[in-house]
Amino acid sequence: MSYLKRKRIGLTNYKKRLSLVSSKKHRLVVRRSLNNITAQIVEYKNEGDIVLISANTKELAKYGWKCSTKNIPSSYLTGLLIGKKATKKNIKDSILDIGLQRPIKKGVLYALLKGAIDSGLNIDHNKNILPEESRIKGEHIANFTKLDSASSFQFSKYKKNNLDPKQITENFNQTKENIVKNAWRNC
Repeated sequence: MSYLKRKRIGLTNYKKRLSLVSSKKHRLVVRRSLNNITAQIVEYKNEGDIVLISANTKELAKYGWKCSTKNIPSSYLTGLLIGKKATKKNIKDSILDIGLQRPIKKGVLYALLKGAIDSGLNIDHNKNILPEESRIKGEHIANFTKLDSASSFQFSKYKKNNLDPKQITENFNQTKENIVKNAWRNC
């Protein structure tokens, strides 16, 4: 795809990209699909971008994650995972690149940012955009399942994996512990 076509059909904002690339820092590129979240540490070269490290919410199953791969807790854990991989590769600084995605304060994209920061990456940010600790642990999901309006269909993946949705915080804590202990082995 040519430069003009990507600009014309709205796939790339080159003005924003130029400001990110000119910082000379590695970029933490976060992209979201319908069911997964992908994070990559990317380095700019004249020949093109080079992906140094990547992490995806699908990888969380190796660490014991049994819940959805598109919510705030899974996003945080993916950020923690990529941050651990980055520190293993001696990458200390980065800059957030969310592309054309809409930045929603305290949302999924910023949960990933918080995970990367908590793992030791130095990324410039405003503390007001990061989600609260209770949302990162999934307490809001556990509380929602206790309501009468919550249907069993909404949490079918949890039940398929033999997990009561009310136990999401326990699953989060166990997965986080596994990532902190074992992420360096999978780099």
